[in-house]
Amino acid sequence: MTISADQGVRRGRKFDQVLDGARTIFLRDGFERASVDDIAREAGVSKATIYAYFPDKRLMFLEVARTECRRQTEAAEAAIDPSLPVRDALIIVAERIAAFQMSEFGQRMFRIVVGEGERFPGLGQEFHETGPGLIHDRLVHHLHKCVTDGQLAIEDLDLAADQFVQLCKAGVQERLLFGMAQTITPEAVDRSVLGAVDMFLARYGIAG
Repeated sequence: MTISADQGVRRGRKFDQVLDGARTIFLRDGFERASVDDIAREAGVSKATIYAYFPDKRLMFLEVARTECRRQTEAAEAAIDPSLPVRDALIIVAERIAAFQMSEFGQRMFRIVVGEGERFPGLGQEFHETGPGLIHDRLVHHLHKCVTDGQLAIEDLDLAADQFVQLCKAGVQERLLFGMAQTITPEAVDRSVLGAVDMFLARYGIAG
């Protein structure tokens, strides 16, 4: 068994099994109502195994968020060919961000953190740092590369990354979270994604 640098989380042979079980229970029951007993049953392991990997439930919840966001960022990065024009690369990133926001995981985790943040101070900040913050950091990295390559002109990379993510949500996230729509059509997603990229490039693009 190895010990992770992530606040004492330990990794072992059944780590992924435990994490999959935790993901299912957290999405079903939320943070407060999720019990270690239920997670153990879902994962098919003993409570002792869970506690061997995670000192407390909070770290398990954060690891679920971290794992999913890492998977999303790695998939987006794998889909981007370094030779792509900046607009095409941004469209791929925007599509991934929109897909994450529309996913059951993305919507449910957002509701959990907002709904239970008052009872569990610090949970929202920790969730952001381990989940969406990871996406933000990778986006800043890629925007910096575009600036270095002369494809974009950005002075405040952190602000630009935040703006891009928010633009990608326009017309998508709130409609789902507020129950205004059960699904978002592909046409609506394309409208949001292309609008986000075009507006971003209107502000930070360099005329060719």
